Amino acid sequence: MSSSSGQKVRAQLTPMENLAVGAVGGTLETTIQMPLLTLKFATQEGRPLPKRLPEWYRGLGIQAGTLAPITAFQVMVNGLLEKTVTGGQRNLSDMETIGCAMVAGGTSATLYGPVDLIMIQQQKRQLSVFDTVKYIHTKFGIQNGIFRGFWSTVVREAIYTGGYLGIAPVVTKSLLNSNMDAFKGKEYPSGLAGSIFAGVLAAVLTHPADTAKTCMQADLEQKVYPTARHAFWDHLNNKGIASLYKGGLARTTRLCGAFFIVSTLREKVIQYKTDNMQD
Repeated sequence: MSSSSGQKVRAQLTPMENLAVGAVGGTLETTIQMPLLTLKFATQEGRPLPKRLPEWYRGLGIQAGTLAPITAFQVMVNGLLEKTVTGGQRNLSDMETIGCAMVAGGTSATLYGPVDLIMIQQQKRQLSVFDTVKYIHTKFGIQNGIFRGFWSTVVREAIYTGGYLGIAPVVTKSLLNSNMDAFKGKEYPSGLAGSIFAGVLAAVLTHPADTAKTCMQADLEQKVYPTARHAFWDHLNNKGIASLYKGGLARTTRLCGAFFIVSTLREKVIQYKTDNMQD
């Protein structure tokens, strides 16, 4: 199918196809990059690094089981928004691509916010998942309990998802069509460069929000950090800007890898469907 300008309209994935791409991509990137997550957690918590290889992959099942469904949700919602914006009749503009991705990411905070909070409180209180949810709901309710830190999560996930489903594909396309010999017509170098650019940008912008959100969610009683804004300024004024980026190098590296894996996988599926589309 071609648009009125004569340009071939790229295929759009169905909700189930987007779910599958997100689930596979999320599982794959988590499995490959689990040592980076372990490094990030150890650095942030100030604990010794693992000494044996299996210890670097401890908690892989929980991480993959948590991240894969959320990635699947983000990719699916992004696909629905793309179809709504274009009606399936034209390609997205660059700004529309980034905008749809950011809205999809912000929407996923309804899942990711509570998941993060429950995980933080479970580790803190050494309870089962069920007992942790029961404790939070009984003592703090929904708004000040289960959804505490929600808006910080919206900001983080809007930028994060805008990175891997928006900025990375846009920059990749620009490099592919450029006159630079290193990138012109070369999918993987362009995809890697686009993912690194988007990953670094997303990490720099979101890590302070993530740090403030984590502190806020760990303090349900609001004794030290009543709001994420308070946590941000407390770290900045009393501990310096470096405290807002603790574990940042490992997270930045991981984001670049995640962006490359998921965005490349989705692009390959779209290309395959487009190539096999009947005009």
